[in-house]
Amino acid sequence: MRMSDPWDLVVVGAGPAGSATALGALTAAPRLRVLLLDRADFPRDKACGDGVAPDVTDVLAVLGLPGLLDDWAPLRRLELSHGERRVSRPMRRPVRVVPRTVLDHRLLQAAVAAGARWERRRVRSVRVSRDGVVVDDELSARVVVGADGAYSVVRRAAGLPAVTRRAIALRGYVATPPQWTGKQVIAFDQRHAQAYAWCFDRGDGLANVGYGAFGTDGLTRATLLERLGELLPGAEDGDDWRGHHLPLSSWRWAQPGGRLLLAGDAAGLINPMTGEGLHYAVASGALAGRAAAAAVAAHRPGTAGARHRRAVRALLGRHLRHTATAARLSVLPAVLTAGIAAADRDQSVFDDLVDLGLGQGRLTRRTLSALSRALIVP
Repeated sequence: MRMSDPWDLVVVGAGPAGSATALGALTAAPRLRVLLLDRADFPRDKACGDGVAPDVTDVLAVLGLPGLLDDWAPLRRLELSHGERRVSRPMRRPVRVVPRTVLDHRLLQAAVAAGARWERRRVRSVRVSRDGVVVDDELSARVVVGADGAYSVVRRAAGLPAVTRRAIALRGYVATPPQWTGKQVIAFDQRHAQAYAWCFDRGDGLANVGYGAFGTDGLTRATLLERLGELLPGAEDGDDWRGHHLPLSSWRWAQPGGRLLLAGDAAGLINPMTGEGLHYAVASGALAGRAAAAAVAAHRPGTAGARHRRAVRALLGRHLRHTATAARLSVLPAVLTAGIAAADRDQSVFDDLVDLGLGQGRLTRRTLSALSRALIVP
């Protein structure tokens, strides 16, 4: 591609956020010239809990992919525990546990089928010029979206600092034991604030297992496996282990104006209460694509960043403030235990907390009242 013939949109990173960006742009403007770049070949694996919440499938349906994951078994029950306190209830809407090798590849294939061009490239530099954006001194674009993960090159080019509050997670796969079949299981760690082990049944004989901790000081792979085994005995016997750092969302979300947009992990969009990021990835990616398409169509590509900022804040602004508050409260063991007790007593409270942790829910008055009562009467 000659520098004199720019792409309308270059997306750096072809995971869920990047592919959703391409799809968002092309569903809004099918003739848009979109280039997707990623350093890896696909299919490729990523460390993740693999849980695809219903809010994710809602976004995929809007992007023209309503049945993308229908061949994976729906999972309807979620079990939470903190020491002796436990709740096990059906979720209002089912989750599907889909390996990232499958999910990411299908999304990329859908983006290419919609008209995006895909190339393997490790992007090393992004520079805004007077007339556009230059990638690796070779490619020119009217707008660039950074969907390139926790250590985003595009984020640095946009002048934003790295996200300082991070979590670390270690993920593997194990043959699903009978007691975990048909469930998502989360066991909060009593020895470490804001840490938990998980087991998510994939429905194909394997379960995604792992341990995540908010804050990364002194945590080694051996420590993570040890804690996983203590909380969910047998889960540590899995294989295919992968670790990953997660840049956690905060009270405020930054997106500069201009031609550089951010989505998913690159935007620092990870739920600080649960570590869930797939919904934020596809939602912010779809919005970034639409913002880029609208700015290019208006012949004002420099407005793309402001358009994206408004759209993400409208969708997630209040939710991010509520998750930040919930994350601070959950550091206190008494609050975490009270939350599980309240959810055990009331299905509606359980549903509210699931929406807060996996989707774009908020701390409702009902849930806050239930938490207060549970703190007074354990």
